[in-house]
Amino acid sequence: MSDRSLFATEQARGRPAYRLYACTILAGICLILYYRATHLPATWREGRGEWIGLSLAELWHAFYWVITQSVRWNPVHRRTFKDKLSQRYEGRLPNVDIFVCTADPYAEPPNLVISTVLSLMAYNYPPEKLSVYLSDDGGSILTFYAMWEASQFAKHWIPFCKRNKLEPRAPAIYFSTSDCPNDKSHHEEWLGMKILYEEMTNRIDAIVMSGKVPEELKANHKGFSQWKPEMTSKKHPPIVQILIDGKDPNALDNAGNALPTLVYMAREKNPEYHHNFKAGAMNSLIRVSSIISNSPIILNVDCDMYSNNADSIRDALCFFLDEVKGRDIAFVQYPQNYNNMTKNDTYGNTLTVINEVEMCGLDSWGGPLYIGTGCFHRRETLCGMKYTKEYKENWNRGSERNPHDDIRKLEEKAESLATCTYELNTQWGNDVGLKYGIAVEDVITGLMIQCRGWKSAYYNPPQKGFLGVGPTTLAQTILQHKRWSEGNFQIFLSKYCTFIYGHGKIKLGLQMGYCIYNLWALNSIPTLYYVIAPSLSLLRGISLFPKMTSPWFIPFSYVMVAKQTYSLIEALLTREITVQGWWNLQRMWLIKRLTSYLYGGLATLSKIVGVSKMGFTITAKISGEDASKRYEQEIMEFDASSLTLAIIEFVALLNMTCLVCATTRAMMRGWAIVLDMYFLQILLCGSVVALNVAIYEGLLLRKDKGSIPWSVTLTTLAVVMLVSLLSRV
Repeated sequence: MSDRSLFATEQARGRPAYRLYACTILAGICLILYYRATHLPATWREGRGEWIGLSLAELWHAFYWVITQSVRWNPVHRRTFKDKLSQRYEGRLPNVDIFVCTADPYAEPPNLVISTVLSLMAYNYPPEKLSVYLSDDGGSILTFYAMWEASQFAKHWIPFCKRNKLEPRAPAIYFSTSDCPNDKSHHEEWLGMKILYEEMTNRIDAIVMSGKVPEELKANHKGFSQWKPEMTSKKHPPIVQILIDGKDPNALDNAGNALPTLVYMAREKNPEYHHNFKAGAMNSLIRVSSIISNSPIILNVDCDMYSNNADSIRDALCFFLDEVKGRDIAFVQYPQNYNNMTKNDTYGNTLTVINEVEMCGLDSWGGPLYIGTGCFHRRETLCGMKYTKEYKENWNRGSERNPHDDIRKLEEKAESLATCTYELNTQWGNDVGLKYGIAVEDVITGLMIQCRGWKSAYYNPPQKGFLGVGPTTLAQTILQHKRWSEGNFQIFLSKYCTFIYGHGKIKLGLQMGYCIYNLWALNSIPTLYYVIAPSLSLLRGISLFPKMTSPWFIPFSYVMVAKQTYSLIEALLTREITVQGWWNLQRMWLIKRLTSYLYGGLATLSKIVGVSKMGFTITAKISGEDASKRYEQEIMEFDASSLTLAIIEFVALLNMTCLVCATTRAMMRGWAIVLDMYFLQILLCGSVVALNVAIYEGLLLRKDKGSIPWSVTLTTLAVVMLVSLLSRV
């Protein structure tokens, strides 16, 4: 590593041991597939059909396991050297634009949004080089009012953060997690700031509850005049308002320091034009920002993803500004972490294995995926530029605007770039900006950037860069993963399939890495078959696995036990997952494959044949009071649709029924005989039952509003009994 390097890349530990383990698993898988091919039952009555189905399911799982090895073979970790960055570039650091997207003031409360915005305005970075933009796709005057309040509060909050070196700098989080200091001088300042913040949030909450801004408050800023009575969230003109102009020498905080630029944008909405969801909002932000600040670096975050590390910009710049290794880096991706997960992560939403293992593995092949939040970009790469060795970034970009420009004319010009018709007959949404037509616009955009010759980098600092709000109910979790699996499957079935579009452009390991997520949806059917067919065969007295006394028992038992043991060790080594948390992950792994991924796959196929169109549903950032209490107590909230609950219940009750029947048979015929013949089937069936203990509690023991409705239970139970009887005919 050169002394001038601004970052270092280090190989993960323990790779030789892991590769040895992976080779033994591969050998076991090959033996299993060979056994399936050479021991086919002679007749259909003896289970030939079930055997073939199980063979195909195991073949799929074997293929998918090979795909997952791409991210575990040679993961890397990154370290940055911010001291070197400061020594070399402090006086000439590049300007940075920050994009925040929101769409609904009720699903994404304005107080949550402005807490995120304030945390981003308070970075340890020259404020005159920062510009923060909020895209409000709902075009809500309530959100604009909250932003105006934030622009006033920022004058107090930013110097308070920097003077006291606070972390985190999102006021909602800071005041809810920190105690008032004992020191008298700091005590008064802290208490005064908290009172100021609570007064602001109370005013905003009152305005949101009333649904309108009083006329006397509208006089505080010219921007309120942009809203007319006939405007709705689905039909309104473009609105761009510069709440703080960082170029204005009079834009100062209470300590006399410059303030960052703060801009509110609501792009035009009209039912006659497709607005392309978040991708459309991001593309409008790229254009609007190009005439206001035009910074060479863009950070985008979700409205609930506040800054948890005041040095994140400097860390990211260590990659971009490295003279040797940073020239071809298009974006720097931070992990997506949540601050509201319980100790044992009831719904498996921490994404810890993805963040700590898989993204590091992708980084070794040329860079991680772009996941839509917590990502720093070169502006030029988002605008479609291809990488060439001759490329040289203009780090002075964004310093050209005259501070004496008429703000209203600038806003009007910016509004002309955020109209519904601006993109017609252009390459926006195709080769320029974020890609349209795919539910995961972030993933496909990142892939296209990498296929233009650029690389990306993954940075996971000890102090998390960003923290957000994760799903806290079963319905929210299933919805989120349905959307993710649907979008990723769309990519796989399109011309952008990484094995086709990425061939010769990105490494094979990266192509495989993308397919870990692109193929989530296809995991549903093999998994569904694997948790139903062996159990029904057990009920009929048909063995689908080798006897315990057979030498073929060894590869089956080894692969089953070794994979789960490694999965547990991998989770525990992250130091963020408990044993109970790992068990919850396994349960949610099964539930997501049976529901989210199944729905995602079916939705994608229906769009391909033209039955439905792409939609986008915001994952709610708030839950009811009772649901929140159950979440904190780590009690599952069965608030999903009846169909979803029926699928989950069917698998749970069917396996319970089959396990009881197998136990009864063993008591009648003798445990030794039954275990020798059916041990692996009983183990598989018993594992499904054990995973579903929380489901049985929701069925039988709980009487709260979050339990499973009896109507669903009785219907599912009737179906289970019918299937059980028919299987024995």
